[in-house]
Order: sequence, then C-alpha cells, then structure tokens
Amino acid sequence: MLHREWKLITSGRQNYEILSMNLKLGLIGYPLEHSLSPIIHNASFKTCGVSGDYSLFPVAPVHLQEIINLLESLRSGKIHGLNITIPHKQNILPLLDELTPTAQAIGAVNTVYMHNGKLAGDNTDAAGFLVDMNKLYKVKPMNNGKIKSALVLGAGGSARAVTYALLNDGWSVTIASRRIEQAQELINQFSDQRSRLAGIEYHVRAISSITPSLSLLVNTTPLGMFPDIDTSPWFSELPFPSKAMVYDLVYNPKMTRLVRDAQSSGLPAKTGLGMLVEQAALSFEIWTGCKPSIPDLTAAIS
Repeated sequence: MLHREWKLITSGRQNYEILSMNLKLGLIGYPLEHSLSPIIHNASFKTCGVSGDYSLFPVAPVHLQEIINLLESLRSGKIHGLNITIPHKQNILPLLDELTPTAQAIGAVNTVYMHNGKLAGDNTDAAGFLVDMNKLYKVKPMNNGKIKSALVLGAGGSARAVTYALLNDGWSVTIASRRIEQAQELINQFSDQRSRLAGIEYHVRAISSITPSLSLLVNTTPLGMFPDIDTSPWFSELPFPSKAMVYDLVYNPKMTRLVRDAQSSGLPAKTGLGMLVEQAALSFEIWTGCKPSIPDLTAAIS
C-alpha cells in the first residue's frame, strides 16, 4: 500500500508559524510554459488559509548550477518547498541529503523540502496516479485470479512512479522504451518484483505482440504535450488494445490526441489532470501540514 512517509504533523505553534508566514514555493523543470502548478497551488493557499506564492523556475538540463542555487535557497529558508518535474526528477537525486522510502524505491523525486535540517526528497506522483486511476476507473488488478497487464510507454522518472504504483497495486507491467537499456534500468530498480515486469522496445512490432492481453495503457512520455498537440505516443497503424483503458499523463492540452483517438475507438481514456491535482495536494500537505480540498483544486483549473 502506498503511504506518505515523514508526513509533517504540526503542533499548535508550528501551525501558527506556517499560517503567519508568506511561503515561497515553486517548480523546477524545463520547459514550464504549459504548467498549471501555480494555479493549483494558489488554490491550495486559499483553501488552507495559508499566505504564499508559487513560482516557476525553468532550468535547462545543462544548467545544473541553477538547481544547486535553488536548493541552497531552500536550505537557507528563502524558499520553503520545491516541486521537480521533467527533466530533473532523477538528476536531482545526488543533490539531496536523504530520500523517503518511496522516493528511494522509485529512484525519482518530485517534491523537495527540509526535514530535520536536511534536504529531503519524496515522490507524490505514484500515489497521485494510483488514486486518480482507481477513482476514474475503479480497476481491480486481479481478474478471475489472473493478474491484469499494463503497458507503460516511456522509462523516465514518471514511468518509474507509475510502475511503482502499479506493482504495489498488484499489476503486471511491461515497459516500452526507445532505448531498451533504459527499460532494463527501470526493471532493475524493482528487482524484487521482477517476475511481474518486462521490458520491450518502443516499436510497433514489439508492442503489437502484447496488445491483446493488455488491460491498461499508460503514456508517461511528453509526446502530445503542448505545443505539439497533433503528436501521439501510439502508432497510427496499430489498433488500440480492444479491452484496455488508456491513461495519458500529459494534461496540456486537456484533450490529447491519444485520449481523443482512444475514445474514438470506444475505450475509456483520460488525461493526467486528475493525477496532477492529487500529487500537488500531497506535496502541499508535506510542506504545510494541510491537505487542500481536491474539488477546490480541480475547480481552479476547470
């Protein structure tokens, strides 16, 4: 079962200090033009009665020193919490002092905060994905005693979180990556559950061989993200799995080509907007001790 480690439990005085502060939060990633995180977290401030602002920190992969500087601002108290997104969820790991068990298991971080004087990294993507997927589809990973199969497109930080969530929920998972060695690296991350993991090349021939058995297709790649909204991670010449659900982590645009095409084929399909809200609420709770209202956050971006 997924759970939050090191959850911030505030005493009366600590809670008073948080409520009286003007919190500085933000997101490190690249690019960030599409991000809805400021809207979501500004709604979180409001629903939790906390004063603060949420900034975007676009940092290209080659500018590692900029990330180091932002982490030093967090360590010194100038910033109070940071989210991490593509492409830094994995390369930030060596810059942190400690990881929660979930972040350690996944090998990727999306939430950074101070814990007992140390820079700590957590991962709320896994829990956010699983909560939203189960809420939308009410899927059971077991069907008449047979483990259901999921195909995850991509092998980056988001794929690691999704794979972790699915494995812990009882699924069998196949990772499709353009570099098969990257899929193997992900499998090695979860070596204790290797019997329910497989890696294949992200190619139409390899994927077509497993589509009949799939119950879930998850896109963790950025394909189809704004501004390249006419792009899809699914091969046009390959029919969708006939009995699968489709979950696209891309949430901008609100209707991706993958979701549109899957729905046109009669499949239930959804973007990652719900996951975005769920993981953001969990991050905000880590930073402040307050879990914001999910309906309020969802309404803010509707």
